[in-house]
Amino acid sequence: MLKFLSIRDFVIVSSLELDFSSGFTALTGETGAGKSILIDALSLALGERGDASVVRHGCERAEIAAEFDITALPHLQAWLFEQDMAGDEGVCLLRRVLDAGGRSRGFINGRSVTLQQLREAGEQLLDIHGQHEHQSLLRPEAQRMLLDGYGGVAADTEKLTALYRDWQALRRRRIVLSENAEALAAERDLLQFQRDELQGLCFNAEEWNETQADYARLAHAAGLLETAAFGIDLLSEADNACLVQLNTLTSRLREAMTHDASLGETLQMLESAQAELQEAVYALRHYQQHLDTDPQRLREQEQRIQHVLDAARKHRIAPEQLDEVLQRIITRLAELSGDADLAALEQQEKSAQQSYLAAAQKLTASRKKSAAKLAREITAAMQTLAMQGGSFAVALLPLDEGNAYGLETIEFQVAANPGAPLRSLAKVASGGELSRISLAIQVAASQIASVPTLIFDEVDSGIGGRVAEIVGHLLKQLGKSYQVLCVTHLPQVAAAADHQWQVNKVAENGVTLSRIAVLNGEQRIEEIARMLGGVKITETTRKHAAEMLGVSA
Repeated sequence: MLKFLSIRDFVIVSSLELDFSSGFTALTGETGAGKSILIDALSLALGERGDASVVRHGCERAEIAAEFDITALPHLQAWLFEQDMAGDEGVCLLRRVLDAGGRSRGFINGRSVTLQQLREAGEQLLDIHGQHEHQSLLRPEAQRMLLDGYGGVAADTEKLTALYRDWQALRRRRIVLSENAEALAAERDLLQFQRDELQGLCFNAEEWNETQADYARLAHAAGLLETAAFGIDLLSEADNACLVQLNTLTSRLREAMTHDASLGETLQMLESAQAELQEAVYALRHYQQHLDTDPQRLREQEQRIQHVLDAARKHRIAPEQLDEVLQRIITRLAELSGDADLAALEQQEKSAQQSYLAAAQKLTASRKKSAAKLAREITAAMQTLAMQGGSFAVALLPLDEGNAYGLETIEFQVAANPGAPLRSLAKVASGGELSRISLAIQVAASQIASVPTLIFDEVDSGIGGRVAEIVGHLLKQLGKSYQVLCVTHLPQVAAAADHQWQVNKVAENGVTLSRIAVLNGEQRIEEIARMLGGVKITETTRKHAAEMLGVSA
């Protein structure tokens, strides 16, 4: 609910800070005192369009800030979190700044936002009844939600929405498949050919590396044999082979050690080298004996490499990526196979449509029952609100194919006077009539409405006496479930309020300013007495006012 409102340099308000309470609060004051300024300021804070004309004369900017307690509004909390606009826990702070140059800025919990975002938040926080702006009950979606909530079928509507989405998804797949059947068949044939070709290649990255190494050996076998023979000859078989000369040297060193033992370390190194060279000779002879020089195998490896390179070139990739391409082809073929049977898809679509229609028809039947009941309650309430002979109806307007919310749209219709035709609530011209009808709707649906704060303007237009008392009683009744604010000039309505504020104009240094005062018990008696009328307030008037308030004068 609304907890706090701050207004700076707005129209004829210099500075105003108000703390709000739960229950029913009445705003009263002399005609022209500026009672609507509060509503106008809230409207701007909730995203209403504004211009430089609202900036108080001589000031640079107007600023309105409204703080709401959103502890009981989990949907709004989730929305704020999704939009990265969450503030302190359980708090939503809306702020609007308009400067004298016409520039406007909006903020939610300190984050700069668009007017649309302000409106989206505001629609979940507050309804202003009596003006077409900011009135959720004029929106078809809000009318549907109110009826579904009243009839207890909101969960059924959510399930129907899911069924509708499933049906439409199948419908779109079927349409795409029907329109692109030839192209999809061609794609499928090409992919099957490519899959078979790659699977026939039996490509394997590890085998590919081995094949290349094997081919390199076979292709250079003659040169490798010549190199091995040259190494054997150089190391051990030539007249001046390394091992022969090394043997000679080690023999002489052994003889020399008889004269100088320090040559022993050198001899050990040479003997180690001699052993290593001998091992190298054995390895070269083994290599020479086992080197494959099969020309047939060479041709086979050459062909294998060529096939792999051709496949890679065809797909414009490196050979190492052939496995990955094959998996992509197999995956795409599986997708196409799932849509291949048009007849099966059509059957799935038909089944989904039938499930939707069955649920939608059941929902329509429930809506008809709750629509009739809601219309009777609101019509009855209208008779007590100076709209005798008026009637209210909830029309279910059929749709050709239905939508995500059912087989019909919901339209609230009203005939304000006897014999007048029913018309859409959104087309009701009189602000006073609209306010009273809205009041009747809110009372009838008070157990399910989700907006915590209701503001009524002009609800007492053209009424008085007993009807005014009824309006006051209804507002007080609403105040038990909601935070209710009402701008009124009727003492009967004001007397029913839990709290009363007085709006008045004062002149300071030649400048007219608007002030709002929270009235205590005695002050309420004086204000109610003023509202009762008369040039002079008498003790009799005060007693009457006290009696209306239920206190002793």
